[in-house]
Amino acid sequence: MGAVLWGCSGSDQPAATTTGGSTPTGGAKPQIAVIPKGSTHVFWKAVEAGAKKAGEEAGVEVIWKGPIKEDDRDSQIKTVEEFVTKGVQGICLAPLDDTALRAPVKDAQDKGIPVLIFDSALKDDNTISFVATDNKAAGKMGGEKLAALLGGKGKVILMRYQEGSASTAEREEGFLEAMKANAGIEVVSDNQYAGATVETAQATAENLLSKFPAGKFDGVFTPNESSTFGMLRALQGASLAGKVKFVGFDSSEPLYKGLVDGLIHALVVQNPEKMGYLAVKTMAAHLKKEKIEKRIDTGAAVVAKEDLTDPEKEKLVKPQQ
Repeated sequence: MGAVLWGCSGSDQPAATTTGGSTPTGGAKPQIAVIPKGSTHVFWKAVEAGAKKAGEEAGVEVIWKGPIKEDDRDSQIKTVEEFVTKGVQGICLAPLDDTALRAPVKDAQDKGIPVLIFDSALKDDNTISFVATDNKAAGKMGGEKLAALLGGKGKVILMRYQEGSASTAEREEGFLEAMKANAGIEVVSDNQYAGATVETAQATAENLLSKFPAGKFDGVFTPNESSTFGMLRALQGASLAGKVKFVGFDSSEPLYKGLVDGLIHALVVQNPEKMGYLAVKTMAAHLKKEKIEKRIDTGAAVVAKEDLTDPEKEKLVKPQQ
């Protein structure tokens, strides 16, 4: 797995950014729209870097545009519709909702625009390819790590992300599967959702900690960057950070610091740069009528504090300067 790079209009969407070409007239480069779930989390900035790198290598123009917050389904639907009207040559989409985005995707396909799904699945998907982490396996890895940290016994909390997000739902499912394999572990809460921002995640976490104060639980799992940071803040506020076993998902500057300081015990990390890179590369290959894979796994790994002595593992979680 390669190193992870860490890297506006008047409404709730940023202006589109492009790389590698001009408008699709007069023999210009093919345009590929890349639509993320959001644009503020560090994860998406790394995806964008990979997508634009691939665009430069493949000789296509990458147009990057998505909602600011990861709960704005209407904004993402509108963005897909805008690119269909624009007549781009291909769309790479990380759907915010596994059901709500089906109709605009079908409309794009009906108009002859190929669609590739990345990061998070779409229900009843018949798009050209799916480029993503094996999220259920990654969630199970996180659960197995938490079980090992607890010695196979104790009470744990799962703070979910948000309803309709297929990628995090699969991670949560994998985590719970790992918990069921450990008879000595009891999941005391698995029905609370963090929401799309660090702030909403922190509020949910604080409510959870008021219900399960010190001594009432032993470990916690969170399935994405913002939920992990929100839980970290809440644990720090309750003077529980480092005292309960904490496994989170994804990385950023504060999460890396939390790992180094022993406040987070392990992070399950993806390769977002690779994900963006392979999404655009695969779409470009499809436009050239080359054979492509229907499912491309971009990989995941668990990194604990003791793993940071390994330079290759540290690169997976440490923000690049």
